[in-house]
Amino acid sequence: MSTENYDPYYPDQPVVDQYLPVWARQPAFGPKPAFIWAEDGDDPRGGGTPSYAALTYSELNAAAQRMALGLLETVRRGDTVLLLAAPGLRLVKLIFACQRAGLVAVPISPPDPSKLGTPTAHRHLLRAVAQTRPAAAVAAAGYIGAVMESPAAALKRLRWVSVGHLESRCSGDAAAGGKTGRSRTGYGGCAPGETYLIQYTSGATGAPRPVVVTAGAAAHNVRAARKAYDLHPGSVVASWLPQYHDCGLMFLLLTVVAGATCVLASPAAFLRRPRLWLELVAEFRATCTPVPSFALPLVLRRGRLGHGTRPLDLGSLRNLILVNEPIYESSVDEFLEEFGRAGLDAASISPSYGLAENCTFVSTAWRGTEAKLWSGRRLRLPSYKKLLPSARLPPLASSREEPEIDIFIVDGQTGEPVEDGVEGEIWVSSPSNASGYLGLPSASRDVFCARLPGRPGASFVRTGDCGVVRGTERYLYVLGRSADAIATGDGRRRVHAHYVETAAFGSSPGSLRGGCVAAFATPSPSSVVVVAELQKGRGHAHPSSICDGIRRAVWKQEGVKVGHVVLAESGALPKTTSGKLRRGSAREMLAGELIPKVFEAIYDEDDRGGGNEMEVCGTSWVVGEAGSGEVAGMVVMASGSASHRLRLQSSL
Repeated sequence: MSTENYDPYYPDQPVVDQYLPVWARQPAFGPKPAFIWAEDGDDPRGGGTPSYAALTYSELNAAAQRMALGLLETVRRGDTVLLLAAPGLRLVKLIFACQRAGLVAVPISPPDPSKLGTPTAHRHLLRAVAQTRPAAAVAAAGYIGAVMESPAAALKRLRWVSVGHLESRCSGDAAAGGKTGRSRTGYGGCAPGETYLIQYTSGATGAPRPVVVTAGAAAHNVRAARKAYDLHPGSVVASWLPQYHDCGLMFLLLTVVAGATCVLASPAAFLRRPRLWLELVAEFRATCTPVPSFALPLVLRRGRLGHGTRPLDLGSLRNLILVNEPIYESSVDEFLEEFGRAGLDAASISPSYGLAENCTFVSTAWRGTEAKLWSGRRLRLPSYKKLLPSARLPPLASSREEPEIDIFIVDGQTGEPVEDGVEGEIWVSSPSNASGYLGLPSASRDVFCARLPGRPGASFVRTGDCGVVRGTERYLYVLGRSADAIATGDGRRRVHAHYVETAAFGSSPGSLRGGCVAAFATPSPSSVVVVAELQKGRGHAHPSSICDGIRRAVWKQEGVKVGHVVLAESGALPKTTSGKLRRGSAREMLAGELIPKVFEAIYDEDDRGGGNEMEVCGTSWVVGEAGSGEVAGMVVMASGSASHRLRLQSSL
């Protein structure tokens, strides 16, 4: 089925909310589930019985209308509203109700109500209140009660609206499909050029920034994604991604634009039991599922075929969409080797790229609509520097029509496009580009108003991501954030931090937590630091051996000299809501002695990989090797060519 204009009777709409009444009026779509919420059972191995709640297209359309009218009793069209509902069908209804009412929605992950008033528990929420100046905040009644009992004065001053009240509100006009907003004869919700969403960046390389998204830009973005992934009314999406921003939020809109069905679960449920994700794919015969790239190794560690009681059949998947670069070929291959036995097709792998500054979606390298066979097997995506590509760009001399989303690799210093094969900064131009950062004019000009020579009138978003285009088919590889690149000792090359982290984890996978290793450089004293979380409840090698192994592996694989290794408690490293490491924040926490250290090793400046001298500040490990002795509260241990000095501070 064609992804654009499925039928002349169902033309594309200017904003996403206007698809709802189109589907709700049709006999084949009105009673069809638009969203299904999955509540996992209590058994950690999946033996419990999950419960499901469905929301049909007609119910969602009516709920959006009813809640929009309820919101407009408290605020005015064009006002900004904070959405603090927990993940679930209520939040889905609220997002569409805000667009129907012509409001600017600011979805925020609700802080733990029991910790409101503590220094860091609601820092992001207070930042959002100060930056967006909402006219009201919507949350569950219990959450509102917790806010009113907390010492958070700035939150108490907000006008609070109970989502339960909005959900139960009855209105004759709403039930009959009454109008909202200014017009009684036309659509009164957000117009294409009006702001309908403030979504925050992940904050991986700095404080999260409020991105201004118009209703028309969001509609264009999800239509482009629908076309790229070949989604249609027969598609079934399975997603546990956060519904507050980026991919998780945009897949709610994409579901409605495609007329599809989306099965939702909470991120907490996935983290508690990763196999739940694949069980939902199998049970609902999902054809599409978006996940961050860290989900694959997590499932391989805790959700393999033998880790659950429910059988898995993944043969229905056409799009396994991988986001959150980098996307390692080895991780994908291992996942395919394990779950290919459950029917997972290698052709479903869809490495993709996106960012909040372009609403979300930018590109995918998926080739499922162009299946090619060679000796009975599908052609594999090529790799570069261990990574899979996230786009396939049109040929340079292409006579085809211009792509909806333009991607260039540019020299970040000169602003000139670079030749294929040369690494540079990724620039993106499309009608999906956001309008800027709210209240940050200087940063908005720097990021959203870039120009390329020979392309008058086109504004580009500077993504801050490093990429390269390679091969005759012009595959785009996203190499990593420029801000996280680490300069080597000779200063002649820069290594992306994730390569250092991958090498470090690979040196002790039985002792370290996957996805919980951060590498960064410190300016004073100049050194490359690796902070690695230890697994809980596992027997580990001697910490000095782990540190030495990290250092040797990074030097051998990446040619980077690590001068400082910290073994930290589980959960010590800061991450974004989408699971990205916040390396800059980790650097600040280390400098401020805020990382709970288990063991610390500082190496000689002149040493390279093997280790000549290491000073260790850490735990009271019992050392029983030959030549060891305790002197004045310090353990001096001879170990090969290294001399280790341990200051006894604490024990595990």
